[in-house]
This record gives sequence, C-alpha cells and structure tokens, in this order.
Amino acid sequence: MAALFSQNPLMNGPNYSINDAPRVNAPEGAREHRFDPYTDNGGSTLAIAGAKFSILAGDTRLTSGYSINSRHHPKLFKIGGTTADQKDATMVLSVVGFAADGEALKERLDTICKMYRYRHGKPMSVKACAQRLSTILYQKRFFPYYSHAILGGLDEEGNGAVYSYDPVGSYEREQCRAGGAAASLIMPFLDNQVNFKNQYIPNSGEGHALQERERRPLTRSEVEVLVKDAFDGAVERHIEVGDGLQMMIITNDGIEEILLPLKKD
Repeated sequence: MAALFSQNPLMNGPNYSINDAPRVNAPEGAREHRFDPYTDNGGSTLAIAGAKFSILAGDTRLTSGYSINSRHHPKLFKIGGTTADQKDATMVLSVVGFAADGEALKERLDTICKMYRYRHGKPMSVKACAQRLSTILYQKRFFPYYSHAILGGLDEEGNGAVYSYDPVGSYEREQCRAGGAAASLIMPFLDNQVNFKNQYIPNSGEGHALQERERRPLTRSEVEVLVKDAFDGAVERHIEVGDGLQMMIITNDGIEEILLPLKKD
C-alpha cells in the first residue's frame, strides 16, 4: 500500500488531498485545515427599467486578484428560451461575483423556466420567475451562491421590470440597480440620473425651499447613453472592470444585444 502514496518529508507519510501539512515552526501536533470554495472574479453589472423596455448591462472582464483571466466573459444571460441560442427568451439574468456560482445559478433558473414553458405552453412571467429565483437562492442559504443577481424583463402591462437580489434570496423590484466590484461607483450616478435624486431647478429657492426637478421616464436612447457613461466612469477608477460592455435590451419585439468597447488597461 505504501507504493500508492508519495512520501511527504513534512508529514513523514503520504500526501493529502487537502493542504494540511503543519507549518515548520508550528507547535507539535498543530495542523491547519482550510476550505476556501469562493473567489471574487470582479466585474460589474447594472439594470434600468423603462416605460416599455428594460436594459441590463455588464462588463466582460474576468479577474482573479490582479490577474485578468479573460477579457470576453459575459455576465448577462438570456433565460427561458426554447432554442440553443435562446432566440425566443423573454428575460435576462445578470450575475457577478464568483463566476462558477453565477453559471450554476443561471443554468438552474434556465432549466426551471424551460420546464415551466413545456408544461404550460407559455413563457413564465418575470414576476413568477423573480419569486422562483428567490426560492432557489434561499434553498442554498447555508452554502449560498456567491453572486449578485439581477433579473430583468417586462411585466404583464409591458413595462420594464428589474429585480435585484442578495445572496440568500431577499429581493426587491427597483427602477435601477448596480452590482459587483464597481457598484459603489455606479449606483450614486444612477440615483442621480435615473431616480432624479438631488436634482433641483436652478434659482428656485434656497435650502429646503429648492424645488425638485420633475421626474419623468427616460427614453431608450437616453438610458443607453447613461449605461455607457456609467461604465466609462467605472473603468477609470476600478481595475476589475473593463475590456468590453455587453448590453441587452428587452422589448416586446424580443431581446437585442449590443457589444461596445471599454478600456483594456
């Protein structure tokens, strides 16, 4: 049996699958066991709901520490289609954080949406899919998916719907949301430009007498410009964001995908 194992001078015996060899200067008999299943692969995503559309976007950089593993790794996925290219899908899921967990979460939700479509003969509504995604995340609460998920689609009235999640399933329908490495940089920009927070009419008064700017729904072209501006600003200040911008626009006509360049340094 000894021939089946390689010898380890530190252990004076066989190697182990877990790196549990004691440190040279450690007390006699001390042994450290480590299990690190998670890593952060960088990148950022955002979503904005409009009057008759939803736009989700994410950069394509995949990092590990200071290393760039890939410059072309998508973070947006079409959900619930019947074909290999998801041409007839009606929803988009964005995931950022640990890439492997994001892929696993996407595959599980997509399978559930496909089963629903085959059984009922119609696509799952974005509201029902949002509730189901919450259940999926909560079922894994003791070993959660290490990812920030945002689900986008159109509601029953044809208006844009965006749902954001924490890792254990708490979710909320919002007008806009950013997630990932540069979320703290992008979200204040969205609060100001999409939610019209801290926007006032010039010379309308002083202090609390200032009149807030009228809140109005943004057009699709305005939102597309805001998304590009948000990521152009993020790449200047965050090394884990960059390379390319993937944008998916959900309308009654389907899902349109746009790819734009970002800084690569």
